[in-house]
Amino acid sequence: MLDKLIFQNMPHQDFTQLAEAWCHNQSEILINFIWQGYDLLKHESPLVNCKDLERSITQLLESRIHRVMTGDEPFYVQHGPYERETMQAPPAQPPQYDIAFVLLADEQIMWPMEAKVLETAGTVAEYIEDVKEEFLMCRYAPFSSEGAMLGYLLSGTPDDAFNNISAKIPCKLEDHPGFTARPQKMSHHVRTVPVGKSYPATFGCHHLIFEFHGLKRSRE
Repeated sequence: MLDKLIFQNMPHQDFTQLAEAWCHNQSEILINFIWQGYDLLKHESPLVNCKDLERSITQLLESRIHRVMTGDEPFYVQHGPYERETMQAPPAQPPQYDIAFVLLADEQIMWPMEAKVLETAGTVAEYIEDVKEEFLMCRYAPFSSEGAMLGYLLSGTPDDAFNNISAKIPCKLEDHPGFTARPQKMSHHVRTVPVGKSYPATFGCHHLIFEFHGLKRSRE
């Protein structure tokens, strides 16, 4: 089991760098947990609330990510944690992640996942907004040089979704060497870091497309 004492008394640092002390391919391990959770979700086919589709899928996914983790990791997974580092003055509410991996030794340090329902491969506007206005402006993931976007695709193909995402950010999407058989890509960015902050200036965004063909948002 990991000796968690190696993380104690350390100043706020990049989640990815801190996790490096545990395992050199930390991002691959994190993403593998996400894919295993998705596989379990698809296999079990639990009831999804179509009136609240995005949050319903996300809540079900988080519980399954938790189930596939070993319990020995130096982090845990949480649905809906708040990012208080970048919150505005009260009464503003802090940003809230859909899911995040949270470092045990310093729970302010999170590796976040943001989810968006893609009703078609072309309806990516809200997805793009989260990348550009949240991750790349350091409102999300201030202490992490990586994070993930999860696209819940209801119709169309992942390839078409990736083409639209790449064109509208814009960015180059590359394969992740550990997940070439999955509908997953990665993009690399330089972020806008607020004056006086030492947040990671470069950011790697993992793009995972989860297919939920047959589901539809309820408009009632």
